[in-house]
Formats: sequence, structure tokens, C-alpha cells
Amino acid sequence: MSGKTTIFISKKIITMNATRPEGEAVAIRDGMILGVGSLDEMKGYGPYEFDKTFEDLVMIPGLVEAHSHVHEGTHWGFPYVGYYDRKGPDGSIWKGLQSFDEVLAKLKSLNASMNDPDEPLVAWGFDPIFFEKEWLNVTHLDQVSKTRPIFIFHISAHLATINTALMSKMNITKDVDVVGLDKGPDGELTGELREPYALRLAGDIYESVGNGSEIDRNWLIYGIQAKNAGCTTIAEMAYGTPENQADLDRLKRMIDDPEYPVRINQPYLPLMFDIEDHDAAAQWVIQQAEQSTAKLRLGLVKYFLDGSIQGFTARLRAPGYYNGNPNGMWVTPPEEMVNTLRSYHRHGLSMHCHCNGDEAVDVFLDAVEKVQAETPWMDHRHTIHHSQLTSLSQYRKMARLGVSANIFSNHIYYWGDKHYEITVGPDRAHRMNACQTAKQMGVNFTMHSDAPITPISQIHSIWAAVNRQTASGRVLGENERISVQDALHAVTLGAAYTLNMDQEIGSIEPGKLADFTVLEESPFEVDPTNIRDITVWGTVLGGKLFPAAHG
Repeated sequence: MSGKTTIFISKKIITMNATRPEGEAVAIRDGMILGVGSLDEMKGYGPYEFDKTFEDLVMIPGLVEAHSHVHEGTHWGFPYVGYYDRKGPDGSIWKGLQSFDEVLAKLKSLNASMNDPDEPLVAWGFDPIFFEKEWLNVTHLDQVSKTRPIFIFHISAHLATINTALMSKMNITKDVDVVGLDKGPDGELTGELREPYALRLAGDIYESVGNGSEIDRNWLIYGIQAKNAGCTTIAEMAYGTPENQADLDRLKRMIDDPEYPVRINQPYLPLMFDIEDHDAAAQWVIQQAEQSTAKLRLGLVKYFLDGSIQGFTARLRAPGYYNGNPNGMWVTPPEEMVNTLRSYHRHGLSMHCHCNGDEAVDVFLDAVEKVQAETPWMDHRHTIHHSQLTSLSQYRKMARLGVSANIFSNHIYYWGDKHYEITVGPDRAHRMNACQTAKQMGVNFTMHSDAPITPISQIHSIWAAVNRQTASGRVLGENERISVQDALHAVTLGAAYTLNMDQEIGSIEPGKLADFTVLEESPFEVDPTNIRDITVWGTVLGGKLFPAAHG
């Protein structure tokens, strides 16, 4: 190290390092942590300069969001028609629409304001489960316009609803044989597209809201949203490692820019490329991983098994859906899971697998058990993402196999009431997103927002896991609550472990990156029910300060 030493002083520094859990000063040099402790102790690192920016604030390790999507940047270029209020990149509030009539009125208003008659109307955030008596379909959208293509992306990102004009434009008819193209009892199209293969029928219109055309702008907004929420490292679980070298170079330049506010972990998504030879793909991922930089990490694999619980496309064990809906969809045929995982596992690549339903969890765990027996790997860090209905016995098996969980704790607040009333019923709603069970079984776990499915905020994820309170105020699964200490560990060291970055981030201790989240209050000192209201001052990334936007 050759640069200058800076000593940050703080009202309190929470380190998540058990040997030295708190301090009042942290010394950094060249973007790395030298030490943390008392001010006098930090002076021992040689010539220094003070930074008193945080003397009245609380510093914690940089929060790690290990499952989010670049859509958190893309979507803000389109109108929002979701149920809950959302905070935009500049800190302003985008109001939610809490009745079906409000949604249709907003869409009609948007249509009337558009000058080009051929321009598609694309909106995002709609959630039909809040309006189950009026499930959005092609008839409703044809009331908005019979001539302008309309694409309404659901908040789950697993479904969309389109109108007749878009069907005609893209030659989508009832004779098209694609899994997820929904048809009613009469065999006619309902306008609903379920899961990736059906969504792709919408062509460039789906791509516009999915990945967007303004790539640099989308990634910048994504980073700003993460920074505003206090995150310093995020894993983008939808875009996938660019297959084209020029696109990868562009991504590296963008994220490696000193002004870009977060580190990105970018897994490879075989689903994006319809891979036939996963062994060849694994070798390609290894080569790409060699291009990792300090701020862009490559080399993980993201896979999908099922869909969305609130969209009724997740795969559930018996007794299935509480309201009698048929079981969900397999995004990947379960019989392919073993061979697919085997290819990446034996090449030393960790797989992060989307499993919302417990039946999907069974399929993935069976695959891990088989490939581990063939090719033992003690530190594989395979991780189940969402893990919403994972049972005690499944968590016990995960512990035995060394599988981590990335748990969607926010679901308790945003959809807990609907899960209780509609999707899985009271019993299973009380054990959804079971962080306490994961802890008791000895499973490493983290939590995530799945942004933009829910707003990117690990502070909110902590609050949700500690309180397990729904939007109506109901407490679901009181015995599945975890402590603030365990929740903070989950979104720092727990998340870093799943990304194989725990040797670099996740705690404030010597030799790690100088990544910090700065808060106005300590989550240990406020009433637990008020944790989500803690204001994020901003972040420090490699020693550089990034204040948050508050509107």
C-alpha cells in the first residue's frame, strides 16, 4: 500500500467481526481497511488525515444484495401501474394504484397522451393478485386501445398481459404452441404470457422493458438505486454474462468507472442462450471469470426451475395451491436438472437456482446430492434462491449438503396477506421464508429484495425478517422471526459467502475492501418495528463516498 491513510471517525462502527464487534474509528488506505478500533489505535498506522463526515452517524459493513435485477434500472423509463408506492432513483415517490379501476384509468390516460399511434404502450408493476375478482386480460386492454400494441409487465416479472393489437403484430394466435401462452376454457387466448418462452413472443417490446435499449442508462440507474438503499455489492440475476466480448468490455468500462457506485456480481444464465452443451458452457464461464475486475465479478451460474407463487407458476408439493389453482410451471424440466448441474459442478462453478416452491427445492437438492456423490466438493456454495416454502426437513438436507439459501423475506410484508388468504393458506404462510429454521438447521442464508419485484432495500429485508409483519399488520410465523444480529449477518457476511466474496467484503476488519453503509441510526438501538425507517446517509465504496438521494 502506498497511498494516504484516511481515518473515518463515527458515532459507532458495527463491524460484524466477532473478535472486535464495535469501534469508533476505521483506518483505510488504497481502498482497503487497515484496522478498526479506537482513534488512538488507528493513529498507529502512520501519517493520516481525519474524515469527520460520519462522526454523528453509524457505520456498518457494506450491505450485500445477492439477488436483484438490472430491471431496477430499466423499468423507471416506463409508466408504473403497481399496487404499492415506489421510490424512484431521484428519491421521488411514484404512487401506487390500489383499485382495478385506477389501473384501467391510468392506462387509458397514458394511451390518450401518446402522439404516435404506432408506439407501443408499455407499463410495469401490475399485480393481479390484489384484484383477483378482476384478473387483467385481453378484453380489458382492448378497452384501452384496439390499435396500439399494449404490454403490461407484471411485478413478478414472470408474467405479462397483452392486447389484441400486440397479438396481431407478433402473429400470436391460439394455434401457436408455446408453453405459457395462456388460453381460457374456450381455447381462446386470454392475453396472459407466462414465463420466459411465452414472454419472448412479444419480441422487442418484451426486450424493451426486460433489458431495455439504453444499456448504459439502465445500469447507471440500477447502481444509483442500490447506492440509495445502502448497498455496496449487488448480484444481478437476470441479464446474464454478455456472450459478446464487445458487450462485456462495455459493461466492464461502465462498472469499473470510479463514479459507478456499487460492485456487481454477474452470473451466467444458460436460459438466456438455450444451451445444449453445458460442459462447453462451463468452460466458457471459467474463461469469462478470468476477466473479473475489482468491481465486476464473473463466474457464478444462475438457473431456473419454477415460477412465481403469487403468479401461480411456482411448483408446490401437495396439497398445492390453497385456492385450488393447478400446480405451476417448470421453467426447466426437472429431469434435466441433474445433468445440467453436473456440468457446472464438476468444473468448480457454483450454481444459484431459482426455487420458489418446495417441489422445486426437492428437485434441486436431489440433483446436488447426486452430483456430490459423484464429484465431492466441500466448498461448492450452491444456493437456492427465494426458498419461500422450504421445509424443516429440506433445510436439514441443505445443511448436510452444504447448500445455502437466499430467502425472499420481503414477501411476508408485500404478499403475506395474499399468501395467507389465496395462494398457500394459513399453515404454509406462517412458515414461508423461514429464516429461523434455516439458522437452527445450520444453513448459511442471506435475504434479498429481488428488485424490482420489491424495492431494493436490505434495511427493509432486515425489518421483514425481524418482524414478519404483513402490509395489514398481521404477524406471520412469529417463531420464524430472527434477531437483528442474525438479520444483519445475513445481508453482510451471509450474502458475501454465497457470492464467494466473504474474504473481501461482509465485515469491517483488516485486509477487506473499504466498503461501508452509513446510517443515521443503529438497527440495534431503534425499536425493531422501526428498523425500515432508518435513513441511509449513503455508502463508502473502496474509500470513496457516495451520498444517497433523498428527494
